[in-house]
Amino acid sequence: MTPQQRFEVSGELAGERADLIVARLADVSRSVVTDLFAEGRVGRVDAEPLSRSDRMEQGTELWVEVPDHVPGLVAVPMELAVLFEDQNIAVVDKPSGLVTHPGSGTTAPTLAAGVLAAWPSIEGVGLENRWGLVHRLDKDTSGALLIAKTRVAYERLTAALAERRVGRTYRALCHGLLEFGRGTIDAPIARDKNHATIFTVDPGGRIARTHYERMERWPSDRVTMARITLETGRTHQIRVHMASIEHPVVGDVAYGGRGPAGIDPGRVWLHAERLRFHDVEGAEREVTSPLPLDLRESLARLGSGLDGVVGH
Repeated sequence: MTPQQRFEVSGELAGERADLIVARLADVSRSVVTDLFAEGRVGRVDAEPLSRSDRMEQGTELWVEVPDHVPGLVAVPMELAVLFEDQNIAVVDKPSGLVTHPGSGTTAPTLAAGVLAAWPSIEGVGLENRWGLVHRLDKDTSGALLIAKTRVAYERLTAALAERRVGRTYRALCHGLLEFGRGTIDAPIARDKNHATIFTVDPGGRIARTHYERMERWPSDRVTMARITLETGRTHQIRVHMASIEHPVVGDVAYGGRGPAGIDPGRVWLHAERLRFHDVEGAEREVTSPLPLDLRESLARLGSGLDGVVGH
C-alpha cells in the first residue's frame, strides 16, 4: 500500500500553487505531482476540494500518497563547519555549490544529508527530507544556515521566521554604482511564467521586501558592495530585487549578472554573513560567517574603493 504523509504549508510556501507546494514538501518532480493529482492521491486534511492551481494559506494541512519509489533522506557524512551550537540549535556555514536539501532533479548529496549524519536524532524534526532545516540558501550562495535540532526549537524558529523576528544579513557585490547610501526594494515576486526556475517582480506575486546599504564602490570596475537585510524570504529574493533596480549580483548569470572578467568568482557573489535569532531559552544570539576564500580573492583583485574599505 502506498504510504500517506501529511504536510503543513509553511510561511515560506504560503500563497504558492498547490502543485508546487506538493512538489516541494513531498520532494517529487512536477510530472509526478501531475500524476498524483490525476490519480486522486493528494487532498486537504479537512476534506475540502483541492485542485492543482489552488493557492495555499499558511497552516493548511495536506495529505499525499507518496509513491513507493521516492527515497527518503539518507545520511551522508561530510565535513560541516559549525558556527554555533547548543542542545537545541546549530548554525552551519554552507559552502557554495552544495544544494541545501533534495529536490526534483537533485541526485548529489545535499546539506540536509550531512546534517542528518552529524545529528542523527534530528530525524523527524521539521519537514521530510530536510530534517531540521529552518530555511534554505541557494546552491551557489554561501554562509550561515539555521538548524533546529529539536522539535521545540523548530516550532519556535519557524514561527519567528514567519513573524520576521529572525535577522538575515547578506553581503553582495553588485553591478553598477548604487546612487543612494541605503534603500528599500518593496516589490512582490512570482515565478516567471516562461521559466520554471526563474522568478521575477510581478504585481500579482507575493510580498517581498529587501533593505540594502552601500558599503563600497569601485567606479573603474562599476561595481558596488552592498550589505543586504531580508525582511521577507522569497526564493531568489535578493537576486531578483537587485536585478530589478538594474544592479544584478555579480556572477548571477540567471538574472543578468555575468562578469566583470577577473572579478566574477565563477558563482553568484552572495554570502549570508549574519544571523540574529533568539534561542529556546529566549537569549538573543548573533552568529557571523566569514567571507569564503573565493570571495576574498575577488575583493583582493578589486583593491580599495570609495566609501570606506570593506573588511576582508
